[in-house]
Amino acid sequence: MIDPYESALDAIPGTHPYPRTSRYHDAEIGVHQQPDGTEVRYTKRRLLPPLSADADETAPHTVSSGERPDQLGQRYFGDPGQWWQIADANPVLDPRELTDEPGQQTDIPLPGGFHG
Repeated sequence: MIDPYESALDAIPGTHPYPRTSRYHDAEIGVHQQPDGTEVRYTKRRLLPPLSADADETAPHTVSSGERPDQLGQRYFGDPGQWWQIADANPVLDPRELTDEPGQQTDIPLPGGFHG
């Protein structure tokens, strides 16, 4: 019998439970040991480098009425789940801020550009 995806990964030290397309794929996995000896795995904080004003790393996108971050992910990366790459390249806390105001400029990371 083949183990489920999560169980197979748990048995291999250093592997990640996140797919390659996840923002957490490269994040470090920590292990906390509770007083009773139980180990709890968790994802450590994912720190980003400072945002760059380098025009070679991003391209501007003018937000249209009704656009959402997932739609930008689909448009620019072919995957609506990649909205996080756009969020990483912009100084926002809430991803809805990327598209909440029609006419605003949102930076879109270019291939080989901003690395979060």
